[in-house]
Amino acid sequence: MDYLFSADGSLFALFLASFLSATLLPGGSEVVLFAVVRQHPDQTVAALGLATLGNTLGGMSTYLLARLLPQRELPARLSALKRYGTAVLFFSWTPVIGDALCAAAGWLRLNWVASMAWMALGKFGRYVAVAAGAGLL
Repeated sequence: MDYLFSADGSLFALFLASFLSATLLPGGSEVVLFAVVRQHPDQTVAALGLATLGNTLGGMSTYLLARLLPQRELPARLSALKRYGTAVLFFSWTPVIGDALCAAAGWLRLNWVASMAWMALGKFGRYVAVAAGAGLL
């Protein structure tokens, strides 16, 4: 039990929570990040990096699963994503629509590198805001 509350254990739990909360599974990685940076303020940079990495990989797993689906006629709801492209994935951190944006990007077969970059940028910004809220930035 001591490992879970150590810096290494906390960072591993943060990475796992961040990954899972970016999939279709419910979760709140922000709460875990807040707890980790409050408990281990010297690990703030590592926590931001691991949370962003885990959450981005989780979003990319949704992207990949949707990319494997056969394409049919473009639904009207996806026309905005098609029009604005991968930059819309900056908002992949938002509750409810974030998962849908990742899935839509995969289904539309948007460039995976650009998709991942925009996802990571948005998710990093959200985590920076959480760390700042914890009084550590």
